[in-house]
Amino acid sequence: MKKKYYLLLLILPLAFGCNTVNPVDTTPPAPPTGLTVINGDNVAELDWNQNTESDLAGYNVYYSDSYNGTYTLLGSTENNYYVDNGASNGVKSYYAVTAYDYDGNESDLSYDLAYSTPRPQGLNELIFDYNNFPDNSGFSFTSYTPVAYDDSTTDFYFENYSGTYYLDVYNDTEIKDMGPTNDIYDIKFAPSSGWSSTHDAVAIIGHTYVIWTWDNHYAKVRISDIQGNRLVFDWSFQLIKGETQLKSKPRSSTRGKLIRANTR
Repeated sequence: MKKKYYLLLLILPLAFGCNTVNPVDTTPPAPPTGLTVINGDNVAELDWNQNTESDLAGYNVYYSDSYNGTYTLLGSTENNYYVDNGASNGVKSYYAVTAYDYDGNESDLSYDLAYSTPRPQGLNELIFDYNNFPDNSGFSFTSYTPVAYDDSTTDFYFENYSGTYYLDVYNDTEIKDMGPTNDIYDIKFAPSSGWSSTHDAVAIIGHTYVIWTWDNHYAKVRISDIQGNRLVFDWSFQLIKGETQLKSKPRSSTRGKLIRANTR
């Protein structure tokens, strides 16, 4: 019966001159939403909300040098995340994502303001109490290395003051304790106020501190361990002067135009 039934379906339309061609799908998916970017060291990690269309095939990821600029295709993915391994430290890039279906229909660019300014970072760095090990108690974001606490490039140094631990900065530098964090990525932007009036902060394991350097750069330091005269920390440092971004956040607005050449 099934075979005859299907045969009848095929024969009857021909007999009556009906067109059996299915309508062409020209409806694109909705633009993706919730695009966010995490800065890394020469890398940017993107994620966004999953589209819900039943015919969704994947996403295209684009970048530009300005929010309202021309967007160039960076790559494609079937997942709602993407890692831009071609991002460069000290270079700001704006990102957008489109969704496409199995018929090749592509959505408009996502509307979120999502940009990244990758920056150098270091993990498990070690410095010592300046009272006992002055030559290895400071850290320089310029050279990414430990230095003497009184070196001309020192951005902060570690002090064990009678069992109370401090991160110290000089009078031309600011520091603020941002409180407990899960990792070095948690703090999104440098604060605009609330800097320490004493140019120091009590050093606490699991806390992240933002430092505003004397030459107008922003950095983060997260303490992972303190043992007597030793302090272990993770850090990241913005190369662009005055750039407060430590991790991006989305905001809705209009979007620029799009091109398809991959020149990353």
